[in-house]
Amino acid sequence: MSMRDRFIVPPDTAVTLGDHDTRFTAGIKGKKEARKRLDKNIERLAELQYLLWAENRRALLIVLQAMDAGGKDGTIRHVMSGVNPQGVKVTGFKVPTEEEADHDFLWRIHKAVPRKGEIGIFNRSHYEEVLVVRVHELVPRAVWSQRYGQINAFEAHLAANDVVILKFFLHISKDEQRERLQARIDDPTKHWKVNPDDLAERQLWDDYMAAFEDALSRCSTAAAPWFIIPADRKWFRNLAVSEIIVETLEALDMHFPPPTGDVAKLVVE
Repeated sequence: MSMRDRFIVPPDTAVTLGDHDTRFTAGIKGKKEARKRLDKNIERLAELQYLLWAENRRALLIVLQAMDAGGKDGTIRHVMSGVNPQGVKVTGFKVPTEEEADHDFLWRIHKAVPRKGEIGIFNRSHYEEVLVVRVHELVPRAVWSQRYGQINAFEAHLAANDVVILKFFLHISKDEQRERLQARIDDPTKHWKVNPDDLAERQLWDDYMAAFEDALSRCSTAAAPWFIIPADRKWFRNLAVSEIIVETLEALDMHFPPPTGDVAKLVVE
C-alpha cells in the first residue's frame, strides 16, 4: 500500500484521532532504512520540482498543521532540503495583523497561494480559524462553524484553478509533546523556542484534539485531502510526507513544454 493510500482521510469520514497510532512506522524497521528511502525521495522531488517549474501549468500547495512541537519546521527542513529555493515559498501564519483582521479570514491566505510552477508551504494555515479560534472562543460558534464549508469552497476553487493541495496533520502524542517541550527547556541552544504560551495551550489538549477531528472529518475532500501522519518518530514522519508528495507529483504526468523553435538548427558560435 502506498503512503498516500495508507494515510489519506477519505471524504466524509469521521476521524477519531485516538484510533491513529502516533508511533506507527508502516513496517519500516528503523532510521537507516527510512533515511535511504528519504534520500531517494529528496532526489526525486528535486527532479519533479524542476519539471513542475518548466511545465508551468500547476502549483503545489502543502499545508502543515500540528500541535506545538509537532514538527512542522523539522518537516520542512528535512523533506524540502533538495529543492531549488527559488521555486519554493514558506508562509507562516501567526496572529492576524490589523490589516489582515480587517478582511475576511481567507484574504491573507489567498495572497500566499503559490503561482503556477511553484511550491507553496503553509506553516499553520486557514485552519487556525477552526482550531485556535474555536478553542479560545475568539468568535461565536455561529461564525466559526460556517468556516468549514467556506474552507472547502475556497480549496475547491484553488483546485479548479490548477493548485494541487496536500494537507498534512502531523500527529504526535501528548507524551511526545511533553518530551519535546522539555528538551527545549533543557537545551540552552533551544531556549529561543521556549514560549510559555505553549505550556498553557497544552492544558487544552483535549479541546484541540476535538477541533482537529472536526477539521479532518469535515474538510478532507477529493480536491484537497488531509493526511494523518504518525509523527512521534521524526524519521518516519519525514519519510511519509516526502513519499506522499512524490507520489502526488508523479501522478500528475507532467511533461516538459516543446521548444519555441527548431533546436536542431541552432548553433552556438
